[in-house]
Amino acid sequence: MKIGDKVRFLSEVGGGRVAGFQGKNIVLVEDEDGFQVPMQTSEVVVIGEENYETSHIVEVKQQQKKAVSVPSGLSAGESEPADRPITFKPKPEERKGGDQLSAYLAFVPMNVKELMHTRFETYFVNDSNYYVRFTYMTAENNAWHLRSTMEVEPNMKVFIEEFGREDLNGMERIAIQFLAYKREKPFLLKPAVDVQLRIDPVKFYKLHTFQDNDFFEQPALVYTIKGPNSPTPSPSRGMGVDSSLADDFNGKSIYSPPSGGVGGGAIVVDLHASELLDNTNGLSPTDILNYQLDTFRKTLKQYEKQKGTKIIFIHGKGEGVLRKALLNELQYRYKSYTYQDASFREYGYGATQVTIR
Repeated sequence: MKIGDKVRFLSEVGGGRVAGFQGKNIVLVEDEDGFQVPMQTSEVVVIGEENYETSHIVEVKQQQKKAVSVPSGLSAGESEPADRPITFKPKPEERKGGDQLSAYLAFVPMNVKELMHTRFETYFVNDSNYYVRFTYMTAENNAWHLRSTMEVEPNMKVFIEEFGREDLNGMERIAIQFLAYKREKPFLLKPAVDVQLRIDPVKFYKLHTFQDNDFFEQPALVYTIKGPNSPTPSPSRGMGVDSSLADDFNGKSIYSPPSGGVGGGAIVVDLHASELLDNTNGLSPTDILNYQLDTFRKTLKQYEKQKGTKIIFIHGKGEGVLRKALLNELQYRYKSYTYQDASFREYGYGATQVTIR
């Protein structure tokens, strides 16, 4: 048996051509799809044009004996350890819809039941058919510190680091850059991704911050770096959050700014259900929307006599249901008030600024 021989399997359906050898008893058989399958040499048989001449049979037997005793890459007289690891690695499988670039940054508590004492793990999730080469950085004053850089295979997640609460103050500003590509096959060129985001350390003290998700068996805080339906991000400016960070894996914004006012004395009200309610079990989407609108109306009522007051309502991008409801309220119930999109640098596309008139 030699490289290039056509073989079939004895104990199961299938076969292909010999692509190489590993160890003393392993032959790599490449099928018609290009995948290499490791098999015991005793489980394959050479096939092809039948030749029953005695000289040919003797030659085949000698080749088989040589292939077993002297694997590819070893000369006669050399031996190979029996425990040599098999280096065969199947090619990553692609999935339907995976050509839309999708990547996430996840923070996972190591023991969610002991949230006040647990440490956390950081992961990069590549939910696409592309290879991704990324860099993960945190800000140090006006400079950046590289914490990790690595390649992630298609439809895989990779561990970045472990950290504790004592490290959170140094992680308030994060930047992620990455390139996407495919190996050994043509692909559509994807723009480079460059995003920055702010991390609120207070979130790591709240149990409802960590939600069930599609990527981990335990609850996690998952930020969207590039969603399958989000616009192509432009290079970030300043320290704002990029537009692609407006949506998490469930299609709603997961970004909220630090509590308190912002420049100019604006009042910030986060209308996300996770910020307003400790538990949404048993509540329908309509119930939650009505509660959010009630909070919106009560806030405007509270400040109605303070003319010129600016209030920023964080509603997220998501499917736009809450935003449309707020605009409808402003157009028909609060006609005297002016409103506009809030600062992109501070809130992405997920907030509206209202001025009391």
